Amino acid sequence: MNDLPGRMLSRIVSWRIPILLAYALLVPLAAVRAARIPSEGGLDRLIVPSDPDFAATRAFERIFPDSPSVLLFFESDDPWAPASLLRVEAAERELRAVPRVGAFSVLDAVRRARPGAGPEELRRLATGTQFFRKQGLLGDRFLAVVATLDVHGPKERDAALAGIDAALARSGAGEVRRVGTPYVDSWLEHQSGAASARYFPFFGALVVVVALLLYRSVRTLLAFMLSLGSAVALGVAAGGMLGFTFTIVSVLVPLTVLVTTLASLTYLHSRFVDRPADVPVREHHLAALRNKLLPVTASTFAAVLGFAALSISRVRPIREMGIWTALGLAISWVVAFTLFPALQLMLRTPTRPPGAARTGIYQRVVAGVPAFTFRYRRKLVAAVLLLCIAGAAALFGIPGGLRPMSVGVDTLTYMDASLPLRHDLVWFREHVADLNVAHVWIHLPRPAATDPEVLRAVDRFQAEIESAPVVIAAVGPTTFLRLRRYFAGQDERLPEDPAQFARATADLEQLLLTESGLRGYVDVNGLRDLQITVLFRQGDAAGYAALSGSIGRAWEALKAGPLAGAQMRVVGQSLLHAKVGDTLVPTLAQSFVLTAALIFVVFLYVFRSPSARLLAMIPSVFAILATFLGIRLLGGSLNLATILIATTVLGTTENDQIHFFHHLHERDGAPLAEALGHALRVSGRAIVFATLINAAGFLALSFSSFPPLRQFGVVTSAAFVLALIADFTALPAGLWMIRRKDAAGRPLA
Repeated sequence: MNDLPGRMLSRIVSWRIPILLAYALLVPLAAVRAARIPSEGGLDRLIVPSDPDFAATRAFERIFPDSPSVLLFFESDDPWAPASLLRVEAAERELRAVPRVGAFSVLDAVRRARPGAGPEELRRLATGTQFFRKQGLLGDRFLAVVATLDVHGPKERDAALAGIDAALARSGAGEVRRVGTPYVDSWLEHQSGAASARYFPFFGALVVVVALLLYRSVRTLLAFMLSLGSAVALGVAAGGMLGFTFTIVSVLVPLTVLVTTLASLTYLHSRFVDRPADVPVREHHLAALRNKLLPVTASTFAAVLGFAALSISRVRPIREMGIWTALGLAISWVVAFTLFPALQLMLRTPTRPPGAARTGIYQRVVAGVPAFTFRYRRKLVAAVLLLCIAGAAALFGIPGGLRPMSVGVDTLTYMDASLPLRHDLVWFREHVADLNVAHVWIHLPRPAATDPEVLRAVDRFQAEIESAPVVIAAVGPTTFLRLRRYFAGQDERLPEDPAQFARATADLEQLLLTESGLRGYVDVNGLRDLQITVLFRQGDAAGYAALSGSIGRAWEALKAGPLAGAQMRVVGQSLLHAKVGDTLVPTLAQSFVLTAALIFVVFLYVFRSPSARLLAMIPSVFAILATFLGIRLLGGSLNLATILIATTVLGTTENDQIHFFHHLHERDGAPLAEALGHALRVSGRAIVFATLINAAGFLALSFSSFPPLRQFGVVTSAAFVLALIADFTALPAGLWMIRRKDAAGRPLA
C-alpha cells in the first residue's frame, strides 16, 4: 500500500494498543465532565448575548432588577366571603415563613391604606378601581397572591418553589392554581436534563438489535458499544469545555452524535465483514478501511459543515447546538478511524457471519431497481419535483396567496397537554388575560426623575401608552400617587394643573425611601432613569411591532419640554421572545441554504461531476420539503426543535448519497444498469440499515414528555424514510434522464 491514506491507516492499526490505552484514560474523564454540564431550559436564554436588544434588556435589569415571582390563584364562588379571606390570609402567613419567599395580595394593599377594614369595605375598595383587576390580582371568582422569590440560580429557585408548595399544603388552602415563569423554567430545565435519560435505553436496545441482527456477533456488539460510548462522551464533554449547557434543543447533540456515529460504523463494518475467502483478515481490514475512508470522511465533513452553518443563528440554543454537534461529529470521525478499527482487531470481530446469504428479498429488489426506475423515470422525477415545489410553498408561503408556516414560541407549545402547570396557564389566559410584559425605559440627561414637570410629562406619556388598543395596563412612577389619592377618597386621576400636580408629587422622594415597590420605577441611585411597565396582548412579532410603534409615536409627541434630551427604549423578555419567533424562519432558510451550499462543495470535490453533485442532493431536499408539506397539511407549526429538521436531515442523509455515488463511480465507463446494480449491491444494504438506524434513533424522542422534541423525533424519522425511498427511486431515475441511455446501454431516441 503506497498511497498516503493507506500508510496512515496502516500506522493507526499498528498502534492499536496505545490507542486503546489513550481512550481508556480519556473517556472516563470525558464522561465525568459531560455529567456535570448543567441544564438551562428557560425561554429567557434564547437570544445570543451580542444581540442589541438582549444587551439593552440586561442593562435595564441592572438598574431595575426584577425578582422572579409566581401568581397563586384562590378560586371560590365569593372571593370576599369571610371563609375565602381567611383561606388567603392563612396561605400568606405560611408563604412568608418560607425562606427567600415574600407574599403580597390586594388585601395587603387595601389594609395598609385602611387598617381594620372589614370584608365589605375590602371588597368596595379593591373593586372600586380597575388597577387590581388589570394586574390580575382579583376577579369575579378569585383572589391572587403574588409570591416573590429572592433567589439566585436554579437550585435556590427550585427550593423556593418546593417551599411554596409545602406552605400551601400546610395552610390547608386546597386547590390553588400556580402561574409564573419560575415554574415554567424549572419544568423546562428538568425536561432538558431528563431527555437524554429517556432515549438512551431505547438507543441501547437499537444498537443491540443492529449488531446481533445484522452481524450476529456479541464481539461486534461490544466494539459498537465501546465506540459509540466513547464518541458521545468525548463529544458532549467537548461542548462542556466550551462552556455550553443543555438547553431546549442542545439535548439533541448526544442523540445526533449517536445515530450518525452508528451509521458510520455500520458502513465501515459492513464493508469489513464482506471478506473474500482467500484474503487474510489483516489485509482485508486495511482494504476495507481504505475503501470507506473517502465516503465516510466526505459525509462526516459535509455533516460537520451543515451543523456548523447553524452558528449564523441569533437564537442562542440553535447556535450552540450547531457548533456542539459539528464538534461532536468531528470527534466521532476520529473514533471511527482509530478506536473502532483497534477494537475490531482486538476483539476479533468475525467477517461474513454464519448464515449470511447473498440471495433473498433484497437481492431481488436490487435486481429490479434499474429496470423499474428506467421505465418510470419521468413520472418519478416529476412527482419528486412537484412535491418539492409544494413543500417550498407550504414552508415559505406564496406572496399574496399563502402565508408562510407559523412559528410558535408560546410557552404553551413547549408544555405537555396533560401537565397541571399547563392547565393553570390556560386557565389564566381564559379568566385573567394573555399578559405580555414590556418595559419602557426612559433615561434623562440630568438627575431630574422627581421633578414635578418631568413626572407630569411621564404621566401624560403613560396615559398615551395605556390608550393603545393592545395595551391592558401601564404602571409607572405616578401609579402609586394615583392609588394614594384613590384610597384617600379623591379622584384617582392626578390633577392637570401644574401647581396642584406639584403638590400631589411633593413627597415622592420621601416615598422612594420607604416604598420598595416605587423604587422599581425610579432609580434612586442617580434619579436619571425611570420605567413604565406595560401589560399588553398579542405577544408575537406583529403585536410587539404594533406596541412599539404606538409607544414611539406617543414619545415623539411628548419628548420636548421637560423630557428634552431624554432617551426612550422598549425592552423586556417579551421583546426577546417575539424576536426569537421572528428569526426562526430566517434561521431555517439561511442555515438550509448555507448547509446545501457547503455540502454541494463537498460533493463537487468528491465527484467532480456537476450533474452528479446535483442529483446527489435530490433525496435529502425531497425528504425535507415533503416533510414540511406534511406538517403544513396536518396543521402543525414550527418551533425551536422542528426548525432544525432541515439541517439535521440534510446533514445526515447525505451520507447515503455519498456512499452510493462513491461505489457508482467504481464502475465508471460501464453501462448505467451495471453501475447501479454494483452500487446498490455494495452500499445499498448499508444505506437501508443506516437509514433505519437514523429513523429509529430519532423516533426514540417520541417517548419524551417535551412536545417539541416529541414532534421533532417523529417528523425527522419520517423524513429519513422518505429520503430512503428517494434513494432507490428518484435518484436512479434522475441518473437515467441525464445519462440518456436505456437499460441495455443503448442511446435514447
